[in-house]
Amino acid sequence: MNKSVFSSKTAVVVPPADILNEAGGKAYSLTDAAALAQLAMTGTFTDVFYATAEDQTAKVLELANKVEAEFLAKLAVYSRKRGFMKDMPAVLTAVLLARGEAKLFKKVFPIAIDDFKMLKNFVQVVRSGATGRKSMGSMARNAVRNFLEGATDSELFAGSIGNEPSLADVIKMVHPKPANVKRANMYAYLLGKKFDAKKLPDEVQAFEAFKANPVGTPPDVNFQFLSSVKMDAKQWGDIAKTMSWHTLRMNLNTLERNGALNDPNVTKAVAEALADEKTINKIKVFPYQIMAAFMNSTTTNARIKNALQDALEFATANIPEFGDTAIAVDVSGSMSSPVTGSRPGATSAVRCIDVAALIGSAVLRKNPNSVVLPFSWDVIDVTLNGRDSVMTNAQKLASLGGGGTACATPLAKLNKAKAKLDLVFYVSDNCSWADFNKGSGTAMAQEWATFKNRNPKAKLVLLDIQPYTHTQVKTSKDVLNIGGFSDKVFDVVAQFAKGETAGDHWVDVINAVSLSNRKSKE
Repeated sequence: MNKSVFSSKTAVVVPPADILNEAGGKAYSLTDAAALAQLAMTGTFTDVFYATAEDQTAKVLELANKVEAEFLAKLAVYSRKRGFMKDMPAVLTAVLLARGEAKLFKKVFPIAIDDFKMLKNFVQVVRSGATGRKSMGSMARNAVRNFLEGATDSELFAGSIGNEPSLADVIKMVHPKPANVKRANMYAYLLGKKFDAKKLPDEVQAFEAFKANPVGTPPDVNFQFLSSVKMDAKQWGDIAKTMSWHTLRMNLNTLERNGALNDPNVTKAVAEALADEKTINKIKVFPYQIMAAFMNSTTTNARIKNALQDALEFATANIPEFGDTAIAVDVSGSMSSPVTGSRPGATSAVRCIDVAALIGSAVLRKNPNSVVLPFSWDVIDVTLNGRDSVMTNAQKLASLGGGGTACATPLAKLNKAKAKLDLVFYVSDNCSWADFNKGSGTAMAQEWATFKNRNPKAKLVLLDIQPYTHTQVKTSKDVLNIGGFSDKVFDVVAQFAKGETAGDHWVDVINAVSLSNRKSKE
């Protein structure tokens, strides 16, 4: 036998690929549970680079009807409480209803449907018939009714913003029974019927009075209520000073458009609020949220821009240390698509490549001895300083975009250099097609097997930030496949890197979720 070909010392066997990805490259399919989890943590029911909103919805519903009901219930909770998703929890809860899982539905609804936006999303999903039934049924009506009856009059008022459906539509649909005259009066107000203004909450009375005569300081209500009221720059400045942190970062353009930021005192107050370290830590602001504010803001005000960059540094302070790490950041052409998909009139300015660059830069910031490997057709040489700001490094990486996707190339470069590392961390859409392997497996799986032979204790993390259901390396005790783009994924990665969990940890975490309406076990 030719020992140079059949040597047991050099032979590295990888499993054959069992699927083609959306780009036509070799890939490995995920289990139904892992695939649904991937969709639940990345899907926004909008068009993405390789799939339409309709394709995505069909896949979610297919998998949601195949997995065990308890896993589906726990995933609905996990996607809301840990993934902070806005649409997916409502869809998964609606599927539970359509599957007739009464016991689980009753447990999940009050946990996953936790605010008025989620309530309206749930009602809209059920009414669409997409999950298999258009009728709310008595069980769903009771759940919605209990939600409304458990809210205060002030919460009902705050939750009445928005349409399709409006809160009035929901009230008409489920006919909640008012517990007293005051609540009956509040329902009448929301439904546009005759009401007694003196029996409304103080903030509603103040709003109605200001709406009738918009002079002086605006009332302390959500500024969206005041969008149809003509106000001057000073009044908008007064509103800016009372906004919550999240409301402020999402409405910088509104404040500038209405002249509020022309006042140096208002600008100073807004900048100080945005860069308040205690607030950022207290409300657990995500780096992604700050990047979104930075990129979506049209202001050229240096003080505001600098405040957002300071906020980003504070938000990344809690990212864990991973040890000696290689961070592979996908900067290929497909990563240029909006991270939350394309939606007419509501497409985010934040692209997949921006999120990947942010994650890579944030990991580098906390792990300054790490190596960052941006790649498309091949690894791109770039020099990053771990002591530069996260925003600076993220912008440098994001500027490299374009080209085909060859996920094997970072590992190939590490193998060529005979690198010794504890962790290889990929951030990609996993749609590799430009790397070719003569064997039956993927090129990346082949390179990982070679790397693992030389680094037997090393671990591989593939963080997928798009709603696809395949991977380039199969999950194993040393390979973690995970989806999402909130910084909560860092917790899962840190546990895996420390050897505290195995590669199937993500599904295990979801299975460990409590449905008792208390803080979930993690």
